[in-house]
Amino acid sequence: MELITVKEKDYSGKRVFVRVDFNVPLDKNQNITDDTRIKASLETINYLLNQNAVVILASHLGRPKGKPDPSMSLQPVAKRLSELVGRQVKFAPECITSEVRKMVDTSKPGEIILLENLRFHQEEEENDENFSKSLAEIADCYVNDAFGYSHRAHVSIVGITSFLTDKAAGFLIVKEVNALSKLLENPERPFLLIIGGAKVSDKIGMLRNLLDKVDTIITGGVMAYTFIRANNWETGNSKVEYDSIPLAKEIYKEIRKRHLEFHTPLDHVVADKIAEDAHYFTTERGTVPIGWTGVDIGPQAIWEYTDCINRAKTIFWNGPMGVFEIEAFAKGTIEIAKAVAASGAYTVIGGGDSIAAVNKAGVADKISHICTGGGASLEFLEGKGLPGIDVLKK
Repeated sequence: MELITVKEKDYSGKRVFVRVDFNVPLDKNQNITDDTRIKASLETINYLLNQNAVVILASHLGRPKGKPDPSMSLQPVAKRLSELVGRQVKFAPECITSEVRKMVDTSKPGEIILLENLRFHQEEEENDENFSKSLAEIADCYVNDAFGYSHRAHVSIVGITSFLTDKAAGFLIVKEVNALSKLLENPERPFLLIIGGAKVSDKIGMLRNLLDKVDTIITGGVMAYTFIRANNWETGNSKVEYDSIPLAKEIYKEIRKRHLEFHTPLDHVVADKIAEDAHYFTTERGTVPIGWTGVDIGPQAIWEYTDCINRAKTIFWNGPMGVFEIEAFAKGTIEIAKAVAASGAYTVIGGGDSIAAVNKAGVADKISHICTGGGASLEFLEGKGLPGIDVLKK
């Protein structure tokens, strides 16, 4: 897939509207607790500054439901970004007022403006034409560097490009598309898919699309319990996505037809409740006893899954192996993270929980590519066109 990229453009003296993903977590005192997403767009921001552009940054934060909410203001982001780029970041208290236009018009090349939360306007998520036009009026060019929201047909992702036809993909988008395209177009075999987390229904499209490309699939978390239940095996009180059992049975048929390796855990860590003070033990087999809840994969499963990982040349991992937020139930997810990092394979990780797991295991720097957008990466691997990517194709 060939995209129009920032490297092909001359931005000297131009006002560039850059859609970034600054949807960062804030504590109750409005302090940023994780600035990973801000750092992810620094390459594009610094490139445009070096090109002598006026950089107009736009993002959303949280879900303010179309109304201003001070607890979801991007002002703390402006402060942190100033520290990271080593220059002042002007903060616009709105997106489209005359005050914002004046701020842009009086800015000089090499200066940065961060607009207030786009989702303070309900028109943003409605892809409203008038809102698109109003945003476009303050800029000459458009750059998208927010891969995590490029599956959304919102104003700042799609609508604005009808008015700012000089458009391009930022460095982060290019990295994401290249990394995921490698999984779809010519993955080195054996190709291992590791899927965990809560919802089979969210991942079924991706799973189906990759069946002709993968050699081995290993499962954990609710994903595993749903497949175990689809085989009519006992899952105790474990969370199961019952509506997806027919889908799981269909996947089983497809897997058998293709003679793929498919694994659910050989054993489990089970608990009487999901809490720090829970009573728990490890089962001797791959079912969950009545009255107990599966919270992690057991040592036999870790051993088998590590063997699958060691044989792989390409790995895509989405979703943890259990309730890894609780220390006693984190071992399976952490061990899988360490094995993936040590594998020597081409490794791609998508989804917030999987990213948190490799960070917790201290091996994030040993992963080939970490996706910044869980939902967007799943839709991309499902073979769906992403609206925000489609408008940037050559």
